[in-house]
Amino acid sequence: MDPKTSLQQRPYELDDSVRSRAAIGLVVLATDHVIEHEFRKILNLPGVGLYQSRILNEPSINAETLSAMESRLEDSVRVILPGMPLDVIAYGCTSASMVIGPPRVEALCQNAKPGVRVTNPFTAAVEALRKLDVSRMALLTPYRDELNLQMRGLFEKEGIEVPAMASFNVDDDNLVGRISPNSIESAVFEIGGHLAVDAVFIACTNLRIAEKIHSLEKQLGKPVTSSNHAMAWHALHLAGLSNSQKGWGRLFDQNSIILPIKSQNQNISENL
Repeated sequence: MDPKTSLQQRPYELDDSVRSRAAIGLVVLATDHVIEHEFRKILNLPGVGLYQSRILNEPSINAETLSAMESRLEDSVRVILPGMPLDVIAYGCTSASMVIGPPRVEALCQNAKPGVRVTNPFTAAVEALRKLDVSRMALLTPYRDELNLQMRGLFEKEGIEVPAMASFNVDDDNLVGRISPNSIESAVFEIGGHLAVDAVFIACTNLRIAEKIHSLEKQLGKPVTSSNHAMAWHALHLAGLSNSQKGWGRLFDQNSIILPIKSQNQNISENL
C-alpha cells in the first residue's frame, strides 16, 4: 500500500461488549487507596463495565470535611461518561453518606445522571445485612468516636442492633488506607466472637478486607461484610444481575436470582 494512502470514513460497527450487562459508575474519594482495587476484583465479570471519577476531599475525617463533599458530588458524577447512561452510581464514602444522608446523595447523583440507580456504603450495608437476616451486628470502623456513635445510632434506626463496636480511631484517611488486613482481621475476631452479635460489618471504603471475607466467615462462623464488599454486591443487585458469585462470602453465595431490571444500556443508541 502507498505509504501516503489515507482511508477515510471506513465503515464500523458499534457494540457494548465492555458494558453489555451493566454500566456501573464509581465515585472515589481523592484520598482513597483501596476501593478501586477491591471493586475491580469483585466486579471482574463479563459485560460489567466499571467507570470511575474522583471527588476532592480532605484527608482529615470529621463531620465538617465529610459534609463539604455535598457540593462537589454532582460534578464528580457528571464527568463519568458524559452523554452516556449508567445503570448504577456508587458513591464511595461510608461516613460522608451518613453525614450528607442517603436521600441527598441519591438526589445529587440523579441530578447529574437522571434516572440512574444509586447506592452508597451505608445503604448497601443495611440491605446486605437484611439479606443475610442479621438483626445484631458488631461494627468495626477507623473513625473517631463521634462518627462511630452516629453510625451506631443510624443502624439501630434501621432495626439493626449494634451490641459490640470497635475502632482504630484514626482521622487521617491516608493512614486508614495503610492499615494492614492482619490488623483488621484481629479486630474482627475480637468483636465478632461476641455472643450477642450475628455478624460483623467493617465500615470504610479505605479498609483493605474484601478479599479476606470468605476466609473470615469460615473461621468466625458468622457473616462478615464491609463497605466495598456490600456496595459492590448492591450495585450488581441494582443492575439486575445475579448475586451468586463464589469466593466472596455468604452475601455473594446466596442462590436467589434477582430478576433482571431493564438496563439503561438498551437506550444507548438513542444517545448516539
